[in-house]
Amino acid sequence: MSDDVQEAVRALRAGGLIGLPTETVYGLGADASNELAVRRIFAVKGRPSNHPLIVHLASVAVARRWAAGWPDEADALAAAFWPGPLTLILERSPLASDAVTGGQDTVGLRVPDHPLALELLRTFDGGVAAPSANRFGRVSPTTAQHVRDELGADVEVVLDGGPCRVGVESTIVDLSGRAPRLLRPGGVAREAVERVLGRPVPLASQATDVRAPGMLASHYAPRAGLWLVTAEALAGEVSSRLASGAKVAVLAARGVPVPAGVTRFEVEDEDAAYARALYATLREVDARGLDVVLAVPPPESGVGLAVVDRLRRASAPRA
Repeated sequence: MSDDVQEAVRALRAGGLIGLPTETVYGLGADASNELAVRRIFAVKGRPSNHPLIVHLASVAVARRWAAGWPDEADALAAAFWPGPLTLILERSPLASDAVTGGQDTVGLRVPDHPLALELLRTFDGGVAAPSANRFGRVSPTTAQHVRDELGADVEVVLDGGPCRVGVESTIVDLSGRAPRLLRPGGVAREAVERVLGRPVPLASQATDVRAPGMLASHYAPRAGLWLVTAEALAGEVSSRLASGAKVAVLAARGVPVPAGVTRFEVEDEDAAYARALYATLREVDARGLDVVLAVPPPESGVGLAVVDRLRRASAPRA
């Protein structure tokens, strides 16, 4: 066990907060069984206390202790995707406090697919509640430096696991009702979930009775204004923004023609590459002091569904 992991485990056991690398984004972790530590997460993030947190665990066996029931579909999805970027919503056991669940009767559970996260979770031997390690509503962090830059001394230890290889949050599937529902698209494609379950998994509406992370209309937002545009409309949008004096960035796949006079952020022409680059690009837009980012989204299939979801929420009117 590394010295850094030992230090992080000591911080968790003392009620502190840590920066936790996962394959999706970096989390702001606390001992999920320590209500005061969990409430520190909400204070540091500025997150409303009725927003539930995801509990990260080392294995399926440990995860089962946090759920009041474990349906066959949970077994199937865990076997297919854990460790991995999938969160399951299940009826909670007494281990899951109101602070973790936002007062709901359900809890979100996942086993992350990152060697450093799994080493920490096995050593800690408990659940770690960990939303993304950023201020509430802002762009999620995908490197340890992002966490340090944004949260600074509010986090006792930041484990550096390198850049996140998925780059968007986990897919959230609700198994607490009569039929499975997709509460948030993420790193596991909806099509893959449906293949494992052998039936459609509808995308839940905003009015669902189960709250989950990342469901607010406005979320994941940079300081710069963000607009979604088609490749065909891009030239006109660029011309209009430049004419107003704005400093413009364009986020688009390699094959999309981009007019002169803008800062181009290019991604490979595949949804996984777009997801991996998304949050780091939005943070770079802000770091460069750009005013506007025009994003040409990928198709809404595979992980592209998650990318478009994040772009739409980042572009929504802000409170």
